[in-house]
Parts: sequence; structure tokens; C-alpha cells
Amino acid sequence: METADDTGSRVRFQLELEFVQCLANPNYLNFLAQRGYFKDKAFVNYLKYLLYWKEPEYAKYLKYPQCLHMLELLQYEHFRKELVNAQCAKFIDEQQILHWQHYSRKRMRLQQALAEQQQQQQNSASLK
Repeated sequence: METADDTGSRVRFQLELEFVQCLANPNYLNFLAQRGYFKDKAFVNYLKYLLYWKEPEYAKYLKYPQCLHMLELLQYEHFRKELVNAQCAKFIDEQQILHWQHYSRKRMRLQQALAEQQQQQQNSASLK
């Protein structure tokens, strides 16, 4: 039987997981900055508290690991101040897209090389 504490812990985990993953979105960070959240000491302390998501037992639940990088950058006041500028958010967004494109192309090349290697091994084995 699940207790109220268990339910509360599960809900808190889910809410914090969802919020941390939202930090991967530079437009959301710009939204928070423009509304003054990053000037609120309690909110900044909350961001510091959320660093526990970097631990492997929590990080394994993240779909968007770049959120951890953003969470780390949000620990710096200068970064938080820069996010008020929409151009800053746009730049971060573009850099993420470029990174994903590079990663996708690199992964495709590695998969193709592996497939070719396996094909060559099969051909060698069939010749013997």
C-alpha cells in the first residue's frame, strides 16, 4: 500500500524531472529571465539544489541531457543575466541544433562503418 509520503515523493520527483528538462530549452530560459526569475534569490537557490540531477542515479531518467549543461551554466550570474537577451537564447538554440546535426552525422558514419566491417567479416568467413 502506497503512503501519502510515497505519493508526495513521486510527484515531487516527476515535477522536478520535468522542470529540469525544460531547462534544455533556451527559449524557456529567456522567458524565465525576462520575467525576473533569475533575480529571485530563492529561485537561484532552487537551481543550485537541482544540481543533484547530475548524479547518475537521477541523470539516467533524463531524455534531454543538455539540460544538465544549462543547469550548470545557470549557476553563474553572468549567464543568467545574458539570458534576458533574446539573441542569446537564439544563439544557444542554434548551437544545440548544430550539435545535434553533427552528432547525427557522426553516428550515421559510425553505423555505416560498422555495417561495412560486419559485411567484410561475413564475406571473409564465407570464402573460407
